[in-house]
Amino acid sequence: MKKLALMLLLCLNMAGLNAWAQESLNLEKAIQAGLENNLQIKIAVENVALREGDRKIGAGDLFAPQVDATYLRSFSKEDVEQKFINDPAPRQIDDARSRNENFSVVGIYGFRPESTIIMKRLGQLSEISEIEAKVTVENTVAGISTAYYRLILELQRYQVLKETLRLSKARLDIAQAQYELGGAGKRDFLSAQVDYNGDSSLLLTQEEIILNARVNLNELMAVAPDLEYDIKDSIIISEPLQLEFLLENAFLENKQLLIAQRQKNVAFLQIRELQASRLPAINLNGSYLNNTLNSDAGFLIQNQRQGFNYGGNITVNLFNGLTLNRRIQNAKVQQRIQEYSLDQFEIQLQSDIQRAYNTYQKNRQLLVIEQKNYQVAKENSEIALERFRLGIASYLEFRDAQVNLLTAENRLITSIFQIKEQEIELMRLSGKIFFENSSISFTPPSN
Repeated sequence: MKKLALMLLLCLNMAGLNAWAQESLNLEKAIQAGLENNLQIKIAVENVALREGDRKIGAGDLFAPQVDATYLRSFSKEDVEQKFINDPAPRQIDDARSRNENFSVVGIYGFRPESTIIMKRLGQLSEISEIEAKVTVENTVAGISTAYYRLILELQRYQVLKETLRLSKARLDIAQAQYELGGAGKRDFLSAQVDYNGDSSLLLTQEEIILNARVNLNELMAVAPDLEYDIKDSIIISEPLQLEFLLENAFLENKQLLIAQRQKNVAFLQIRELQASRLPAINLNGSYLNNTLNSDAGFLIQNQRQGFNYGGNITVNLFNGLTLNRRIQNAKVQQRIQEYSLDQFEIQLQSDIQRAYNTYQKNRQLLVIEQKNYQVAKENSEIALERFRLGIASYLEFRDAQVNLLTAENRLITSIFQIKEQEIELMRLSGKIFFENSSISFTPPSN
């Protein structure tokens, strides 16, 4: 619990959201806001506190003695008729009063051999809840990182569409001037107008996509969906990741794997706990008693006792209908299930890392191609625009070059985003989600 609290303390920035509302937001601020406000994290931390409380309750029940103090005072008023052997005549006492005052302190301490094993099992369960909270933190960081870079991607696409619209407007102006001067037909002018309107529609649709991407990020940060901020950032790709490094760290620090390992330990301790319950249990008890009885009837009109009583017993279960044997057998079955689950998760973890790494590598190879293709498409678009201004190229040739540039730019920035997305997933799987970026980036054209 202390380790988790320290980790969250290092991650959280207690500065309010107003510090960056209407200002620039970077990934670090987004993660800090999410860790501070995300309700799933708060629920996970409270679950850790609950499990830690259960462990302490178990320690008190198993190892602390139980001491009870009782004070009793009672009164009675009765009509009594008594006959004695040496006096056969009945004796009548009306309104005979009696008073009884009793005070006792009783202490009981019982030790069961399985107590220490139970505490180990509760400790493992407490660790599991703590690791589960860390899983929630990692998933939140990964989700915010992906949503943050998704928003950057959509903003970059918006800039690409704005540049495309600018070129469409330039083409429209040229076509209009040529039409008005009689150098071109009306068909070319109308085609330019249609393409310009289509590009305007795409830009408007992209604005909607950006708004929803911002809402998605705000949801993960647990802030108002309409909170506005600027993002002056680009998608940066880290240095190439190594598969050996990822696998090695995954088997050491993947939180889901750590949970599976501890669940296997819990199943083993459950067997030990049941087996230890066959051993003798020791119970010790002691009490202090102070009792005073006063009575108006009988030979004894006052009786007072005080003193200590103590003793102990040893209990061994001899037979319970083989129920314990069946419980032990079930616990062994559960242990085998946990072992199979752990082995299966290790295979799945390796496969998930391998699949993500394969995609990551291919995307890095594609990035080189997309960068070259973007440069070619950009140069071709510039040449086509100049040829169109001079009246050498047709509007179809210019539009084709324009569409090719738009496609190349979109493919390039999408490729960079996909590499970053796989980086986040690989670092999450390897338990290294808190990572730093390096230096490959793409900045879209600006007006």
